[in-house]
Amino acid sequence: MWSVHKYWYEQKWDTVDFLEFASEVGVQGVELLSCFWKDKEKDIPLIDAALQEYSLQVACFSACNNFVVADEEQRRGQVKEVTDAVDAAVHFGAKVVRVFSGDLPNDSITYEQGLEYVVEGLSKAAEYAEQSGVTLCLENHGLFAGRSDQVMDIIRKVNSDALRSTFDTGNFLLVGQSTSEAVDELKDYVGHVHVKDFVPVPEGTTGAVIRALTGELYLGKVAGEGAVDLKYVFGALRNAGYDGWLSVEFEGDEEPQRGSIDAVGNVTRIAATL
Repeated sequence: MWSVHKYWYEQKWDTVDFLEFASEVGVQGVELLSCFWKDKEKDIPLIDAALQEYSLQVACFSACNNFVVADEEQRRGQVKEVTDAVDAAVHFGAKVVRVFSGDLPNDSITYEQGLEYVVEGLSKAAEYAEQSGVTLCLENHGLFAGRSDQVMDIIRKVNSDALRSTFDTGNFLLVGQSTSEAVDELKDYVGHVHVKDFVPVPEGTTGAVIRALTGELYLGKVAGEGAVDLKYVFGALRNAGYDGWLSVEFEGDEEPQRGSIDAVGNVTRIAATL
């Protein structure tokens, strides 16, 4: 649903509108996010009905957590954000919950301390997830888990069968790492995939640009039309035995419906060549 988040923030769409769009695109499943709840009690029955009407599966339910906060009570709240997402995943029949590590709010928390908070929070959440038959999948995103070696370090420190990787094909570029290099390291630990693409652009470029942690600018592109070698990534995952979802995520300049449709088409075509 993040591919069309613009419509939600503009109050033009809700989750049911997104599900109708997804059915028109012809996908098999969807990824829903906790940040798009309006009123759970009212939303869930409507979403259930739409999923059934459009014959869509929920591939993943995504938490929107940040464990890098100094206040202990707030960190407990972030654990609850994840365990609530696990409950939602169980309700919708999803086996995967996407999680984040977090980002530094300011300079008052050191990197080492922030990493401790991440491992502590994910350890507590993973215990709950394992009891519920759900796998938490850590997205490579930001300062603490942006690179493949950082993701691996956190997975090893948490040491739970209920924590694996959400392999985001685009985000590695934002921390100065080749996606092909990253998949070679993480391929045996991937539990979910975000298919996203970026292209490096010069200073002064406008539009859907993001500044990488290394300082470079990247422009969001339709998956398959940027710098990521998706055929290599899909092949590496297939050879490693990955049989989960490919969740298409569009973050480009194009109109979101058009960009999402084109991205799904490209991903379907590339996957079919393997």
